[in-house]
Amino acid sequence: MSAFATASGVGSWPGVGARQAAEVVVGELAHALAHIVELPARGVGADMLGRAGALLIDVAIDTMPRGYRIAARPGAVTRRAVSLLDEDMDALEEAWEAAGLRGGGRVVKVQAPGPITLVAGLELANGHRAITDPGAVRDLAASLTEGVAAHRAALARRLDTPVVVQFDEPSLPAALGGSLTGVTALSPVAALDEAVDGGALRAADLDGVAAFVESGRTVMLGVVPTSAPRRRPSAEEVAGAVVAVTDRLGFGRSALRDRIGVTPACGLAPATPQWARTAIGLVRKAAEAWRQDPGAIQ
Repeated sequence: MSAFATASGVGSWPGVGARQAAEVVVGELAHALAHIVELPARGVGADMLGRAGALLIDVAIDTMPRGYRIAARPGAVTRRAVSLLDEDMDALEEAWEAAGLRGGGRVVKVQAPGPITLVAGLELANGHRAITDPGAVRDLAASLTEGVAAHRAALARRLDTPVVVQFDEPSLPAALGGSLTGVTALSPVAALDEAVDGGALRAADLDGVAAFVESGRTVMLGVVPTSAPRRRPSAEEVAGAVVAVTDRLGFGRSALRDRIGVTPACGLAPATPQWARTAIGLVRKAAEAWRQDPGAIQ
């Protein structure tokens, strides 16, 4: 069974307290797929691209008015990003140790922006997106690959447990569809592949989802809101939302038991701490119901 065929969070979390966040995530997801948290409310260096700055090998980042750019040498921004990542790893290790999970074989997840999102978000010294420079794209992808591998190995050693990687590509549809903005209207960013329609990547494309699952891979369905709704859904309703999708794929539910994971709809950074805890509790309970008896879910 894939390590992703269970409950997990997307990665981001509300607030600024790494230890409190790690305690909640480990407490709720230790027997599912716990993950290192991202706390973007801490500011520079703590968001998705800032986290990448802590992971890149031989590439430094700095800030500019529109976000992050590649820097000639490591400075305060890179050092801050590295420090925040170290803090998050320390917090996860402490929570893991306190829960008695070291060496127990429970899988943990780390997150990083994918290579397309990275080069779409980072700017070169000349102000253009890195995605416009094939050499920069190649170098940044190689640096990210090396850095994530080192991060994964370091956390696996510290926790004495297997670690898997989630690459986030929120900018992929825009990059494929040619809708990334340039420095000016006269310098547009060309689509990576103009033959590909970014709209074809929508989760509603059930034919694509079915083909993906049929190839033996795992789909994680984001079915819990990232902010508290007026009425809190039950775990049974969340599980029902999962089967509402999977039933339309045309497979038997038992055949999908090891191919489907459950998460919130997106990162939980915008949520209140109370709803963030509730949301991952709901996905955990829904995943447990799915694993135990998918045929009984209404």
